[in-house]
Amino acid sequence: QVQLVESGGGLVQAGGSLRLSCAASGRTFSDYAVGWFRQVPGNGRNFVAAISWRGQRTYYADSVKGRFTVSRDNAKSTVYLQMNNLKPEDTAVYYCAAGLLFRVQDSTYDYWGQGTQVTVSS
Repeated sequence: QVQLVESGGGLVQAGGSLRLSCAASGRTFSDYAVGWFRQVPGNGRNFVAAISWRGQRTYYADSVKGRFTVSRDNAKSTVYLQMNNLKPEDTAVYYCAAGLLFRVQDSTYDYWGQGTQVTVSS
């Protein structure tokens, strides 16, 4: 089992920045790839970014490429999502998820955090 807790969400103006954290506990964190997803009410979860087990590979949705950066510190069992130049359309609940595969599909991730709200005002 892996437990994940997101933090760092909040309200920010368009053009601003936030850094989300995903703290893990339980099994060996470096065994897992981590993905970030976001969801707005009435819609499904959408892929945002993913990072491989030791951070050697990353992948981003086109909508956030060049603005968001995913990183990890396995010594702290934490993954980060640095979000710059935020836009109102980035408003959503953001979730981190851990899985054995480095994928964009949410169904391939086994463990999920509770989510953190990000609201970007125009």
